[in-house]
Amino acid sequence: MRGVLGAFRELDAAVSAIEALKQKNVGAIRVFTPTPRHELEEAITAPPSPVRRFTLIGGLLGVTFGYWIAIWTSDFWPLVVGGKPIASWVPYTIFGFEVMVLIGGLSTVVGLLINARVPRLTMMVGYDPRFSHGDYGVWVECPPELARTAEDLLRKHGAVEVRRER
Repeated sequence: MRGVLGAFRELDAAVSAIEALKQKNVGAIRVFTPTPRHELEEAITAPPSPVRRFTLIGGLLGVTFGYWIAIWTSDFWPLVVGGKPIASWVPYTIFGFEVMVLIGGLSTVVGLLINARVPRLTMMVGYDPRFSHGDYGVWVECPPELARTAEDLLRKHGAVEVRRER
């Protein structure tokens, strides 16, 4: 993975550099920031998170399992009460809901860890420790022929340091 890394001290400079890089369509952009900032999220315009699919699938599987286990238990150990049906869905809705919340929540956490690539065993290309202490980093993955353009754009918008990385 080849690209150019720009280090910024000011948030506004990093945002304007991202917008300029997107206009020129230089390459894929990744941002390193000490804290989450909505300005950077808006500048990158990332697609919706895939974690919500984990939540939906986990919730559907949880409610299905909740109903199934309750009905199976009633059929296996029946309590015949005044001619009422042994397996009725109405009282099992509470159990189905609770298992849906449990499995949906656990699958959300698993989806978050998978998509965040936690634990990360190797350091990311372009990461610099100062990006955890107050500076902002903009990593542009681009082919070597566009690296010069990316460097110029980053410098023009106020990068304190610009370097090529492999």
